[in-house]
Amino acid sequence: MNVHDFSARDITGRERKLAEFSGKLLLIVNTASACGLTPQYAGLEALQKRFKDDLVVLGFPCNQFGAQEPGSEAEIASFCDTNFKVSFPMFSKVEVNGDGAHPLYKYLTHEVPGILGTEAIKWNFTKFLIGRDGTPLARFAPITKPEEIEDDIAKAVRG
Repeated sequence: MNVHDFSARDITGRERKLAEFSGKLLLIVNTASACGLTPQYAGLEALQKRFKDDLVVLGFPCNQFGAQEPGSEAEIASFCDTNFKVSFPMFSKVEVNGDGAHPLYKYLTHEVPGILGTEAIKWNFTKFLIGRDGTPLARFAPITKPEEIEDDIAKAVRG
């Protein structure tokens, strides 16, 4: 099993198989529009542009942390476009922790646990780097800025 075995509904409501991104690196991020870390959208977009031939950022809005993503999918999409010109795929709101967690996040948190082996996502903007074959490579903390993982992405690009 790997990330390509999952599917998720995109922000427009269309079911998408993550296998469509096979052959690309992925950076999967749980996002929020009203968080102190929301400016990371700009850094995520910069990574998307810099590594456009090799990487796809996937944004998964989540309202589980301080109710910082209260809007509808249409509101989230508008916010991302208006404020950050986000060009990477955004998905419908998901839960990332607990019984209602999206199966993708249950898989990711199990495969790449956080500090001291904890599986739970701690906050918005936790990032998972996924290899071209769908295998999780690394997990990055919410406070890790997108530009701080450029070297990790570049190494994965080189193989």
